[in-house]
Amino acid sequence: MIRILLMTIAFLAVIVTNALANILPLNGQTTGEISNRILVLFTPAGYVFSIWSIIYLLLAIWIIAFWVNLRKGQTPSSKIVLFFVLSCVFNISWLLLWHYEFFIWSIAAMLGYLVALIALYLQYSNSERKFTERLPISVNMGWISVATIANISFVLTYHNWGGWGLSDQLWTVIMLTVATALALHIRFHHFDIPFALVFIWAFIGIAVKHGTGEMLVTTAALFLSGVILTGVLLIKKRTAEAVH
Repeated sequence: MIRILLMTIAFLAVIVTNALANILPLNGQTTGEISNRILVLFTPAGYVFSIWSIIYLLLAIWIIAFWVNLRKGQTPSSKIVLFFVLSCVFNISWLLLWHYEFFIWSIAAMLGYLVALIALYLQYSNSERKFTERLPISVNMGWISVATIANISFVLTYHNWGGWGLSDQLWTVIMLTVATALALHIRFHHFDIPFALVFIWAFIGIAVKHGTGEMLVTTAALFLSGVILTGVLLIKKRTAEAVH
């Protein structure tokens, strides 16, 4: 019971911090206002960030399921508790660092958040039963993978990074390609469709935001969305190797 209580408290702390960050808001500015302060080509349109509502809803259901299973004598492992609580700590840390404009440190917090989610994700196998249990973690990890790239892009742009002579458009296409490779890697090795769909959601949002104003970025985002969708539809589950 103590383990699930810790997870619940950590989750509620994240929800409260997120709410206060935009209701108060922290340091007199909302999360989105800071993000929109400068143009970052990898950042998707504002509506895309509504995925946080889905993530938090899925996590709430995930935690409630632990409480229900407690009646059956089932408790989460210590590693699941540890990595989830760490993810919450890094989530809150990122919000505070972002709102108070410690942008470089916000990258460290975001990377910590991502590593904690990866560790949590790896606690689940690729079996059909575990697939449903890890769904909230898959969606969360997928979005934080995208958000990490966007966070780094923002900080580099904020500090006027020269890009080693390459244009912002070309760097964005490179980052979109790397993100696509990651989505397909997880799709193939973990048979994880939700993780890949998060990338499609983000890429379409990038295309919507820039439209015809950044044709190279828009075209690449839509094309690579199609590549990921093809992987979702065509990659077949391997037999015993993928199940265990």
